[in-house]
Amino acid sequence: MKINIIGAGVSGLTTGCYLQMNGFETQIFEKHSIPGGLCTSWKKGEYTFDGCVHWILGTDEGSSFYKMWSELLDMKNIPFHNHEIRMDIELKKNVNKYGEKIFHLYTNVNRLEEYMLDLAPEDEIQIKRLTNSIRVMQQFDLPPVMDDLPFIQSTIRGIKMARYLKFLYVLFQWRNDTNRTFAQKLKNPFLRESFELLYDDQDVNMVVMTMPLASFDKKSAGYPIGGSLQFAKYLEEAYIKLGGKIHYNTPVKKVIVENDTAKGLLVRNNVSHYSDAIISAADWNWTIFEALEGKYTDKKIFELKELKKLKVFYSVLQFSFGINKDLSDQPHFSRFPLATPILSPDGTQYERLEVHVYNYDPTLAPKGKTSVVVSFYTEKADYWIELRKNDRPKYREAKKQMLETITELLDKRLGGIKEFIEERDFATPATYLRYTNNWKGSTQGWLPGENLIALSPVKFTLPTLKNFYMGSHWNQPGGGLPIAISTGRDLTKKICKEQKKKFISKKVNP
Repeated sequence: MKINIIGAGVSGLTTGCYLQMNGFETQIFEKHSIPGGLCTSWKKGEYTFDGCVHWILGTDEGSSFYKMWSELLDMKNIPFHNHEIRMDIELKKNVNKYGEKIFHLYTNVNRLEEYMLDLAPEDEIQIKRLTNSIRVMQQFDLPPVMDDLPFIQSTIRGIKMARYLKFLYVLFQWRNDTNRTFAQKLKNPFLRESFELLYDDQDVNMVVMTMPLASFDKKSAGYPIGGSLQFAKYLEEAYIKLGGKIHYNTPVKKVIVENDTAKGLLVRNNVSHYSDAIISAADWNWTIFEALEGKYTDKKIFELKELKKLKVFYSVLQFSFGINKDLSDQPHFSRFPLATPILSPDGTQYERLEVHVYNYDPTLAPKGKTSVVVSFYTEKADYWIELRKNDRPKYREAKKQMLETITELLDKRLGGIKEFIEERDFATPATYLRYTNNWKGSTQGWLPGENLIALSPVKFTLPTLKNFYMGSHWNQPGGGLPIAISTGRDLTKKICKEQKKKFISKKVNP
């Protein structure tokens, strides 16, 4: 069976790998010249600027996601870095009992607990409620790999799964708590402000904090040395070794459909590539409303299109700097208040700066030099996309002015680095849309809603359309690399079942 796949992002590459393992003939069509999609980095001069991965779930040998990644990659030979501190948050109003304004979010749960209890013994109940929940989560490695089993084995697994009721109870306890509602339960003003600012003044469900911290503590959420593009290249290599083919610089124009059956792809220069089935691992909106011209929809799809059910994940303004200076003494990831808020051209006001110093990855800059990224999230992606489309000179001027503003702020923060800046770059939502085609320049897919464990409204198939599948980070709110690989695996299992084939997953290191 021959299957054409749209998109060489992590979803397309992992789906392609699993399909090749199971005897299918696949080829991927990618508009860009490199793999990875949103999992990307780019070079400018001697520097590499990373645009995606801060950490990857499943970097310790005991986790289910490690086992899944190991079906495709030689994980033991990929170097990962684990941070002792997830981030440093500088407060604006309060200091702790030592006169410090910085809150350290330690990745080790015991150290984090001791640190917070030392600062705020009066909040012992809430602090231990938080850290004990993290410890409970560590006991349960959620099994994303759920192969079909015979009745007796599935019954035994069901009994074992009853243990997860404790885990579900913790989720239930935190279901209505965000970082800000949790902060209001704290008596200590320093700790209270720290949690209020945990997500840059946003309300985010506390499970979004506790689950990653449970992984950080177990060294199961490491950063891959070499960055995002290098990690994508590992997957590209795996796919090609399995016999897959990738057509770069080959944007898909439309899906060829005959009698409500997907037949092939029409790519650049109006060349047609026919196959037995089509998988779109590309953008959800583009797939449905452009490649398929909006012909295969229903009420639920239009509710998603109109953003009635879910919101699109934020886009980002990323300012990248190549600095001829050793910044190993700087915190790798910090947020701090600005003396005067800055107003973005899109109308968003920012009161804090987020600085990512890649002093822990020697591959991103020459020795003695450092790659630094400043990021702002925005819900006004359409402004940048439309400005670039309709008024390119004004777009360039807006970028220039914003870049100058951030350069001055960074110079003050890092102690006079302006004269050492060798490279500068500014990626807007229009940049992300241009290179990845991700709807609204989003950095992921759907933003998780209030119900974090709700079933996804996005299915593998579309109404009345045969021989067509969708599998990407859009299939589950939150998106990201774990969703990409688990979606690719599950979609392959579905296709194997339809073709009456036994699903096979060959481990790289059995």
